[in-house]
Amino acid sequence: MNEVRPQRLGFVVVKAVLCALAFGGCAVGPDYHRPAPGPVPVQWKAGSPWKEGQPRDAEIKQTFWDVFDDPVLADLEHEVTTNSPDVRAAFERVEQARAIARISRADLFPGLSLDPNANRTRYSPGRTAQPGSIVLGYTGNQYTLPLDLSYEVDLWGRVRRSFRAAREQAQASAADYQNILLSLQASVAETYFMIRSVDLDRKVVGESIELRKKNLSLVESLHRGGADSEVDVAEAETELASAQADYIGLDLSRAQLENALGTLCGQTASSFSLAETNRTYRPPVIPIALPSDMLERRPDVAEAERNMAAASESIGIAKAAFFPSIQLTGTAGTESVALKDIFNWENRIWSIGPNISLPLFEGGRIRADVQRAKASYEEAVAQYRSHVLVAFHEVEDGLAGLRLLKEQFEAQMRAVEAAKKVADQSRLRYKEGLASYFEVVIADRTVLENEITAYELNGQGMVTTVLVIKALGGGWKANSPMMTNSVAPLQNSKG
Repeated sequence: MNEVRPQRLGFVVVKAVLCALAFGGCAVGPDYHRPAPGPVPVQWKAGSPWKEGQPRDAEIKQTFWDVFDDPVLADLEHEVTTNSPDVRAAFERVEQARAIARISRADLFPGLSLDPNANRTRYSPGRTAQPGSIVLGYTGNQYTLPLDLSYEVDLWGRVRRSFRAAREQAQASAADYQNILLSLQASVAETYFMIRSVDLDRKVVGESIELRKKNLSLVESLHRGGADSEVDVAEAETELASAQADYIGLDLSRAQLENALGTLCGQTASSFSLAETNRTYRPPVIPIALPSDMLERRPDVAEAERNMAAASESIGIAKAAFFPSIQLTGTAGTESVALKDIFNWENRIWSIGPNISLPLFEGGRIRADVQRAKASYEEAVAQYRSHVLVAFHEVEDGLAGLRLLKEQFEAQMRAVEAAKKVADQSRLRYKEGLASYFEVVIADRTVLENEITAYELNGQGMVTTVLVIKALGGGWKANSPMMTNSVAPLQNSKG
């Protein structure tokens, strides 16, 4: 038989590759189309005058804490972004997913490897069973320098869909990273404002302690003059000790919150501290997009949608198992028993040919795998729609909370002002001998309770603001068209 010339061999290989590319456009299985997320409301329950915006996930400015205009909070948010081990772990998961996608992408191209080998072999004289044959034993060398080529002809789209699925998973991992980062940043802001609420409570209780010390001095002075009884003195001492105990309890709450904040920021609780401040915070105005726009902003919804796309590609991968798998393989190189002759053209070797694998009987395994892939896709669709429902739920909760907390805070501030007037009148009546000290105690206690409640409501408003921002998917650009004044801040009744 005549030897096939190298030129003829090259033509055959090129022709095989061109045929593979021609048939490679086919891909079994469904192409992904994003399903409807379910019923999407036209507007939120608040019924505010919405102005439609066109935000996109890539355009979102994640420094949402800028709206609070607090440099201390900004520094803490920077620390959680750079130091948190949870953020680092999420980032490394993204890197792993991207590497897996690159591995899958490599299957789209032919594999080429150089596998040189050398061996020395002793051959036995008894290696043949032919009667009357004479075989001599000998020891010989063999040197091979082969270049191996392998390529899967992706006629049915298995390789391409595997790459697409890995790419979608990488994008889902990136969205998960953004979701974890946003959650940690929101947790830092929530904890920070809870600490600031405690700081204001400490301020109120501290002022109450000073007032009760003055009351105790006044009662003791009147008792020495015979105007008050020992019962009034004991009552004044009780009120002072009670306020001091409340102050210590606030110290405990602040210490625990401070330790939690340090952990969120990637610092040990022993080394982290946050200076106290008496700054009064007010929830800022939050721009709200249309409900449909929110679905483009939330990273958890984006992650669920990418997982859904990957699950869709898995159906095509499973269906491709019904069809033949074709591998093009080839080897070219040299072979010699003497190392000096390894590069001799006469010692060349080569082989080329397809390997075809066709499933004939699998006991229903392939069909079951297709059913599994379809069920996995339907599960991903259900999870996607569940994330959408949760998203609307969280935003509606936040909007209702801001609106009702604003009204509750304003009513509470009116109660504080009225309680202060009662306390002033009671103290005046007591000094003039027109009321007992018990009346003063009740009035002062009412003022303290109402002031603490007011500051707690304000703190809840700050925390709820953070939750609404988180529910909307994070921050926004200053010139975004979604900057619509739809959620007003809480305001002190005195402005």
